[in-house]
Order: sequence, then C-alpha cells, then structure tokens
Amino acid sequence: MSSHDNPGDAEVAADTPSRTCSAAEITAIAHLYRGEIYRSTVWRTRLDSTTNWAVVTTGIALSATFSNADASPLPMVLVGLIVTIFLLLEARRYRYFNIWRARARLLETDFYTPMLRGDPVVLNTHWGKLLARDLCQPRYHVSLARAAGRRLRRTYAWIFLIQALAYYGKLAIHPTPLHAASQLWTRAAIGPIPGEIVIAAGVLFHLGWISFGYLALRRDQRSWRQRQSLIAIG
Repeated sequence: MSSHDNPGDAEVAADTPSRTCSAAEITAIAHLYRGEIYRSTVWRTRLDSTTNWAVVTTGIALSATFSNADASPLPMVLVGLIVTIFLLLEARRYRYFNIWRARARLLETDFYTPMLRGDPVVLNTHWGKLLARDLCQPRYHVSLARAAGRRLRRTYAWIFLIQALAYYGKLAIHPTPLHAASQLWTRAAIGPIPGEIVIAAGVLFHLGWISFGYLALRRDQRSWRQRQSLIAIG
C-alpha cells in the first residue's frame, strides 16, 4: 500500500491559494468522514474478534490445566504460542484500522472543530494536503512491530500475565503444595526436556515480550514527539 511521491503535484498544491469550503464541498467531506468512520468501525470489530479468540483459547487451557490435580500444565505452555499467533494477526489488522482511524481523527480535529468554533473551514491548508496525499498514496502509518507493541501493551500483556500466573500457580499447588525447588523442576519437565530448561524458556518468553513492549513504546514516543504537528496521521 505505497507509491512514489509526485514532486510536481506537491508544487502545484503548494502554489494553490487557500479558500473557504463551499456547501457542496462540506457535504462531500462529511460523506467522506462517514465512510472513514464506518471502515474504522469494521476493523475495530475485527480487532475485538481476534482478542476474543485469544481470551477463549486461554480459558480453555485454564480449564484443561486445572480440571484436576494430576492434569498437565502443558496446555498453558502451548496456549502462549497460540496467543502469540493471535497477537501477530491482530497487529496486522490494527495497521488497517489505524489508516481509517487516523483519517477520521484528522477530519475531526481540523475540519469539524473549526466549524464548531465558528471559524471558516479552509481548503488547501496543511491538513487538506496531508489527507489528500494519504488518499492518493495510501500506506500503512505504523510498522507491524509498532502495531504489535500497541496491541501487546493495551490487551495481550494482561493475557500473557494471566497465563504466567496460572502456569506457575499450577506448578505450586498441584498435585500437592510445593515444598522444595526440586519438586518444581520435576513438575515442569516436559518429556525428555528438563524442568529447569522449561522454566527458563518461560521466563525468557515473558521477559522478551516485556522488552519488546517497552522498546515499541519508546519508538512510539519518539514518533509522537517528531510528528506532533501532523495531527492524526500515523
């Protein structure tokens, strides 16, 4: 979803004087806003669907793991991998959602807000050129990594936290309360894989997501500081 900029078009736009919107143009932009809101709502629903899959899958794993004292904690290990796949799918969907959300937000802040204040709504200003360029040259506003980081911080971090607490809680109480570290390694073992390796892998898995979420947040913060004058796009 990308294309090359046309310098000639940019020069023409820059040389065109600003003018107040006519009634017909205001009506056309209002219909554009309705369309962008509709598309953002559709993709917002798709985001919720992926989150629901992750929650339901985690619930099934919890039920299987805690169904009885002798049940294996392995479902909680496997569901972490499945939820990771859901997170990547949701990050991809978020990139599409962000396109429509950003356009709608730009219209709200730079088109409707001046109108409600009683100020004249002017075309060929910065916001109009920004929106026109995004319509003519559609592209993703965030990378897949940044999208995954946002969804991780807002939703999936809590799912991973529940999984981790449930897994280590299972090892601590079933089949009997834990009394020594040697019991923990024995309970965590998966077939020929020693429990020490399984526990270490789980710790690295969650620390990896924590680090990823933090780095994605810092990158978002740098982007927001650099682009704070560009209203909503991105």
